[in-house]
Amino acid sequence: MKYFLLSWVFFLIKLGCCQAQSVDGITLKDLDVEYVEIVGKDKVLSNQQTIGLDYGQVKSTSSLNPYRDTKIKDANGNEIKFKYMIEALNFMTKNGFEFVPAYTSVEEDRSIYHYLLKKKN
Repeated sequence: MKYFLLSWVFFLIKLGCCQAQSVDGITLKDLDVEYVEIVGKDKVLSNQQTIGLDYGQVKSTSSLNPYRDTKIKDANGNEIKFKYMIEALNFMTKNGFEFVPAYTSVEEDRSIYHYLLKKKN
Protein backbone atom coordinates (compact mmCIF):
# COMPACT_ATOMS: atom_id res chain seq x y z
CA MET A 1 0.00 0.00 0.00
CA LYS A 2 2.88 2.38 0.78
CA TYR A 3 4.39 1.83 -2.64
CA PHE A 4 1.06 2.45 -4.34
CA LEU A 5 0.56 5.74 -2.49
CA LEU A 6 4.14 6.81 -3.08
CA SER A 7 3.94 6.06 -6.80
CA TRP A 8 0.61 7.91 -6.99
CA VAL A 9 2.14 10.99 -5.33
CA PHE A 10 5.07 10.97 -7.79
CA PHE A 11 2.62 10.65 -10.68
CA LEU A 12 0.66 13.69 -9.50
CA ILE A 13 3.84 15.72 -9.01
CA LYS A 14 5.04 14.76 -12.48
CA LEU A 15 1.66 15.65 -13.97
CA GLY A 16 1.73 19.07 -12.32
CA CYS A 17 5.27 19.80 -13.52
CA CYS A 18 4.43 19.07 -17.14
CA GLN A 19 1.74 21.72 -17.52
CA ALA A 20 2.53 24.33 -20.15
CA GLN A 21 3.44 27.93 -19.55
CA SER A 22 1.14 30.59 -20.94
CA VAL A 23 0.87 34.25 -21.83
CA ASP A 24 -2.47 36.07 -21.73
CA GLY A 25 -4.17 32.72 -20.97
CA ILE A 26 -2.81 30.92 -24.06
CA THR A 27 -0.15 28.22 -23.75
CA LEU A 28 3.09 29.01 -25.55
CA LYS A 29 2.80 25.96 -27.80
CA ASP A 30 -0.77 26.95 -28.78
CA LEU A 31 0.06 30.51 -29.83
CA ASP A 32 -1.21 30.75 -33.40
CA VAL A 33 1.65 32.96 -34.57
CA GLU A 34 4.94 32.53 -36.38
CA TYR A 35 6.84 35.29 -34.56
CA VAL A 36 6.90 36.64 -31.01
CA GLU A 37 8.94 39.36 -29.37
CA ILE A 38 10.49 39.44 -25.91
CA VAL A 39 10.34 43.05 -24.70
CA GLY A 40 12.47 44.19 -21.79
CA LYS A 41 12.37 47.63 -20.23
CA ASP A 42 14.97 48.81 -17.70
CA LYS A 43 13.62 49.21 -14.17
CA VAL A 44 14.24 52.52 -12.44
CA LEU A 45 17.22 52.44 -10.04
CA SER A 46 17.98 48.81 -10.87
CA ASN A 47 20.07 46.76 -13.26
CA GLN A 48 17.09 44.45 -13.82
CA GLN A 49 14.29 44.68 -16.38
CA THR A 50 10.54 44.32 -16.71
CA ILE A 51 10.12 41.57 -19.28
CA GLY A 52 7.07 40.51 -21.26
CA LEU A 53 6.13 38.57 -24.39
CA ASP A 54 4.42 40.28 -27.29
CA TYR A 55 2.70 38.09 -29.88
CA GLY A 56 0.40 40.79 -31.24
CA GLN A 57 -2.16 40.65 -28.44
CA VAL A 58 -4.11 43.70 -27.33
CA LYS A 59 -2.18 45.17 -24.41
CA SER A 60 -3.49 46.81 -21.27
CA THR A 61 -4.46 50.46 -21.65
CA SER A 62 -3.24 51.14 -18.12
CA SER A 63 -0.40 53.64 -18.15
CA LEU A 64 0.78 52.18 -14.84
CA ASN A 65 1.52 48.75 -16.27
CA PRO A 66 1.12 48.43 -20.05
CA TYR A 67 3.03 45.12 -19.99
CA ARG A 68 0.55 43.40 -17.62
CA ASP A 69 -0.99 41.19 -20.34
CA THR A 70 2.41 40.14 -21.66
CA LYS A 71 3.68 38.28 -18.61
CA ILE A 72 4.52 34.59 -18.99
CA LYS A 73 2.78 32.46 -16.37
CA ASP A 74 3.26 28.93 -15.12
CA ALA A 75 0.56 26.24 -14.99
CA ASN A 76 -0.76 27.67 -11.70
CA GLY A 77 -1.17 31.16 -13.15
CA ASN A 78 1.84 32.57 -11.29
CA GLU A 79 4.10 34.98 -13.16
CA ILE A 80 7.45 33.57 -14.22
CA LYS A 81 9.88 36.36 -13.36
CA PHE A 82 13.01 36.92 -15.38
CA LYS A 83 15.70 39.29 -14.12
CA TYR A 84 17.45 39.59 -17.46
CA MET A 85 16.59 39.26 -21.14
CA ILE A 86 18.94 36.33 -21.62
CA GLU A 87 16.95 34.31 -19.05
CA ALA A 88 13.77 34.91 -21.03
CA LEU A 89 15.55 34.06 -24.29
CA ASN A 90 16.85 30.75 -22.90
CA PHE A 91 13.37 29.95 -21.55
CA MET A 92 11.74 30.61 -24.93
CA THR A 93 14.28 28.54 -26.89
CA LYS A 94 13.53 25.63 -24.53
CA ASN A 95 9.84 26.13 -25.35
CA GLY A 96 10.02 25.83 -29.13
CA PHE A 97 11.25 29.21 -30.39
CA GLU A 98 14.47 30.29 -32.06
CA PHE A 99 16.20 33.66 -31.89
CA VAL A 100 16.04 35.84 -35.00
CA PRO A 101 17.37 39.44 -34.57
CA ALA A 102 17.42 41.94 -31.70
CA TYR A 103 17.25 45.72 -31.51
CA THR A 104 16.89 48.45 -28.90
CA SER A 105 14.80 51.57 -28.61
CA VAL A 106 14.55 54.37 -26.06
CA GLU A 107 11.45 55.56 -24.21
CA GLU A 108 11.54 58.21 -21.48
CA ASP A 109 15.35 57.99 -21.31
CA ARG A 110 15.23 54.23 -20.63
CA SER A 111 16.35 51.50 -22.98
CA ILE A 112 13.85 48.98 -24.30
CA TYR A 113 15.26 45.70 -25.62
CA HIS A 114 13.47 43.71 -28.31
CA TYR A 115 14.36 40.09 -29.13
CA LEU A 116 12.46 38.63 -32.06
CA LEU A 117 11.80 34.90 -32.03
CA LYS A 118 10.42 32.49 -34.60
CA LYS A 119 8.42 29.39 -33.74
CA LYS A 120 10.35 26.24 -34.65
CA ASN A 121 8.63 23.92 -37.11
